[in-house]
Amino acid sequence: MYKHHSALGVALSLKPAAPVTLIRPQAAARAARFFSQKFPGRSLYAVKANPSPELLRTLWSAGITHYDVASVAEVRLVARTLPQAKLCFMHPVKAEEAIREAYFQHGVRTFSLDSLEELEKIVRATSGAEDLELCVRLRVSSEHSKLSLASKFGCDLADAKELLMATRQVADALGICFHVGSQAMTPQAYTQAIERVRAAIVDASVTVDIVDVGGGFPSTYPGMEPPPLHDYFRAIHRAFESLPISYSAELWCEPGRALSAEFSSLLVRVEKRRGNELFINDGAYGALFDAAHLGWRFPVQLLRPEANEADLVAFSFYGPTCDDMDHMAGPFHLPADVKAGDYIEIGMLGAYGSAMRTDFNGFGTDALCEVADEPMASLYRDEAVVPSQSNVVQLRR
Repeated sequence: MYKHHSALGVALSLKPAAPVTLIRPQAAARAARFFSQKFPGRSLYAVKANPSPELLRTLWSAGITHYDVASVAEVRLVARTLPQAKLCFMHPVKAEEAIREAYFQHGVRTFSLDSLEELEKIVRATSGAEDLELCVRLRVSSEHSKLSLASKFGCDLADAKELLMATRQVADALGICFHVGSQAMTPQAYTQAIERVRAAIVDASVTVDIVDVGGGFPSTYPGMEPPPLHDYFRAIHRAFESLPISYSAELWCEPGRALSAEFSSLLVRVEKRRGNELFINDGAYGALFDAAHLGWRFPVQLLRPEANEADLVAFSFYGPTCDDMDHMAGPFHLPADVKAGDYIEIGMLGAYGSAMRTDFNGFGTDALCEVADEPMASLYRDEAVVPSQSNVVQLRR
């Protein structure tokens, strides 16, 4: 893999004709250390956010030992990449064959569910195993999050009593999990959800061994600057400590975006300018799916060696395919004199960037390059890593 000190250095030295994904293992390691040291419980990386083996190994080396997998393909990937990792199959609706393979071939013991049918399926597929950790997923609100996950999965509170009691009968460890939605912008999202957990426990009168607050931990994007993650952790810990559960109960979370967003960015070239529209060589069918289809705004910067004093102007992007839908409205603010041939870095694409890439129109591949500079935005700047001469990672506070 090509390595360079900075995104600008890659643009100047390679002058790539195709997009280049710039990875920053040091940024992902910093995020992983933050969660493993600061979250008051166990952190499971949500593999769907970015299944890159390089990222998986980086997170493992920085202290993340548990992984939230949502398909048998993700089970196989993590088992192959990190044989000692603990895998938790947290998709609430799974094929029976996937459960069977996960349990008997890959040692998976943790599964989520949101219905009696799924519970019966897990019991059948594991031949009535007695060593299962089963997490009942509750439906909670996504009102405080930028992307809702409230409609597809989750057991309604009115149905939770029967499901929790039935699951308790077959589970070695019983958990309750939920997901507040992606990019939760306030800790209140979690405290409100934990109140529903309280109601479910009281109504069912069951002993709960695991409370899993799921994902939704935010990253920072233009127009979406969340409170410090410490605020989320403190609120979750207080709410967890007040639950009617045993002293030995475990607290889990499933960060995806928060662990992976800063891992990579994208280096693109401007192929054409038409007014305030820039035609670039990646787009909606590549790493910019969220920018096109969800209106997500990512940080951008023009990569030139000389200082630029031009005023910033709002641009939109068109991707390289022949589809009109390959359009990213932005706005993306760049110097007014940007032109064809310029290189732009688009940041914070480690979460759901490469994971959403397709091969449509033959534009599906890109080069990979490791860079040593800082990501364009960060929630972990106070935990900045400083590599020493001996390659030992140190923390600067």
